[in-house]
Amino acid sequence: MVRVAVAGASGYAGGELLRLLLSHPDVEIGALTAGGNAGSRLGAQHPNLLPLADRVLGETTVAELSGHDVVFLALPHGHSAEIAAELGDDAVVIDCGADHRLNDPTDWARWYGGEHPGTWPYGIPELPGARARLTGAKRVAVPGCFPTVSSLALVPALAAGLVEPEAVVVAVTGTSGAGRALKPHLLSAEVMGSASVYGVGGAHRHTPELVQNLSAAAGEPVKVSFTPVLAPMARGILATCSAPLRGDADAVRKAYLDAYADEPFVHVLPEGSWPQTSATLGANTVHLQVTVDADAGRVVAVGAVDNLTKGTAGGAVQCMNLAVGLPETAGLPLVGVAP
Repeated sequence: MVRVAVAGASGYAGGELLRLLLSHPDVEIGALTAGGNAGSRLGAQHPNLLPLADRVLGETTVAELSGHDVVFLALPHGHSAEIAAELGDDAVVIDCGADHRLNDPTDWARWYGGEHPGTWPYGIPELPGARARLTGAKRVAVPGCFPTVSSLALVPALAAGLVEPEAVVVAVTGTSGAGRALKPHLLSAEVMGSASVYGVGGAHRHTPELVQNLSAAAGEPVKVSFTPVLAPMARGILATCSAPLRGDADAVRKAYLDAYADEPFVHVLPEGSWPQTSATLGANTVHLQVTVDADAGRVVAVGAVDNLTKGTAGGAVQCMNLAVGLPETAGLPLVGVAP
């Protein structure tokens, strides 16, 4: 059994991690910690997690997290690096925050501020070459939810040279992506019956992560225009991604089918079917569809994902499985919840 600790267990990502870990056949759940909610019962934060409801959340300290095989850090951006630096190499540390995602210290300083804490193996196994880097890794950086679905939607076309290196991504998301902290613009009265954009004009922190992933796949710099849209739903992302066609239009669908033929969690839907967030709810899956807009001369790829499952916690568990030598699919649901 792999003994795991979860820091930030009272948040949405931490709660989703625990939901998945409770069903994992090879995991024993150890320490659960929190920040402001330390000292409270887990059941008061996540009443859905009945088997752990009476567990009391500890303080997020190195002493509390030490002695585990795997430590998940579901902490706010900027809080993981200091703790991770003090945890020994005997533990696999999986950071669900942004602290170790970016390669370029200049990008880190611009988007997050302060000293760059370093780069860890990047946790989308389905990207070219990523699975080899994640297998046996002691440190893993879990990607952002938007880059997870948008990268998987665009990489096959870029890697095959079928599109120009300039992408437009418009991604609709639910409110859980903003975390559990109270924010006036996320109140029910503000969100219900309304859709709104935010982080417009290259202002969203996931932009450099998208540029990093797509440029690596293309083998040349890729420009990305990214616009997130807040929708009145709790969870899920529907990303519409496009780029100018420069290759053979007839080769586009084949490139996607070939890229994901052996991937258990990425599904290219039959022609004529389009992704919907409800189909991925609670599952560690990405649903994709791709077409060519001949009149506009663009490849259009649409992806759906549950931002808390494959977009965060499920991706983290998938990476844990690779890091510790377990079957990659262990403990991860392929079946969504519907209706």
